[in-house]
Amino acid sequence: MSLTVLQEAKPPFIPEGAHAMTIVIEYPPGDVGTPPHRHPGPAFGYVLEGEMVFELEGEPPRVVRAGEAFWEPGGDVIHYQDGNNRDDVPVRFTVTMLCEPGKPMVDLVPEEELQANGWSRRKPR
Repeated sequence: MSLTVLQEAKPPFIPEGAHAMTIVIEYPPGDVGTPPHRHPGPAFGYVLEGEMVFELEGEPPRVVRAGEAFWEPGGDVIHYQDGNNRDDVPVRFTVTMLCEPGKPMVDLVPEEELQANGWSRRKPR
């Protein structure tokens, strides 16, 4: 038997009555991904294939490659980017989210709020 720890994180909160949802997302080459959004609870992910551009509020964009894990705290934190970093191959990743009952899994951030924050889509260096 072999066991490899991919990441450890202590989420700042877990919504009361939360349930877990695990999904697999695949974006074709060059796809920018989901528009800026929030999740009601923390999310933990792993890139299965390709490369994802990952950007959370307060952090610079970075590339998460196949075999690497990521997480986000959820709540008020904006998830700016989760798109495909490559133009030649798809990206496929899995995410397990702790969802708050009665709230959508993804809440898109209004354009006015993005403009007020001065955000513009950019790739990591």
